[in-house]
Amino acid sequence: MIDKTEKIILGVDPGTRFMGYGVLLIQKGEMKVLQYGVINVSKYSTQEVKLQKIYERIVSIIEEFMPDEMAIEAPFFGKNIQSMLKLGRAQGVVMAAALSRQIPIVEYSPKTVKQSVTGNGNASKEQVASMLDHLLKMKLDAAMFDATDALGIAVCHHFHGTSIMATNKGTKKGWGAFINENPDRIK
Repeated sequence: MIDKTEKIILGVDPGTRFMGYGVLLIQKGEMKVLQYGVINVSKYSTQEVKLQKIYERIVSIIEEFMPDEMAIEAPFFGKNIQSMLKLGRAQGVVMAAALSRQIPIVEYSPKTVKQSVTGNGNASKEQVASMLDHLLKMKLDAAMFDATDALGIAVCHHFHGTSIMATNKGTKKGWGAFINENPDRIK
C-alpha cells in the first residue's frame, strides 16, 4: 500500500531522435531511481512513425510504474523552425500519453532544471549528471545524457515542492488543471 508520503514522478526530456525518461520514487523525502533510459526513434524514417513509437513507449512506462505526476522539459526557442516544430510534436505526444491516463504535467525550463539540480542555471550536462550521481546515491550511465537530463527534470520537480495539487492552488498550473478549467477548448 502506498502511503501519502510516497509519490512517483516521471521525468521526460523530449527529443525527436532520442527521448530521455526517468522514473523516481519519492518516499519520506528520499529519492530512489526506479528506471531511466532513452527511447531511440532515430531508426524510423517518418515523423509519424517516430511519434507513434514515442507515444507507445511512454504509455508502456506509465502503465508499468503508474506515476502520480509528470515533469517535462518546456519548449525552448531555437533558430531552426522545422526542428522546433518536430520537437513540439514530440512534446505534445508525450503530454497526450500522460493526459490519456489522467497524469498531471508540469513543465520546467532547461535553466530551471540546471539551477535546481546544480545551483547553476548554466551548468553543463556533465555537471548535471555528476550532481545527480551524488543526489541519487548511485552511479548513472554517463553516456546517457538524455536519460540523466530526464532524471534531472524529475528531481527538479521534487525539489519544487511540488505536489501538483499545491501548484494548482498557487500561480503555477499544470496541463490537467487547464483541461479541467477549459473543457470547451479541447476537441
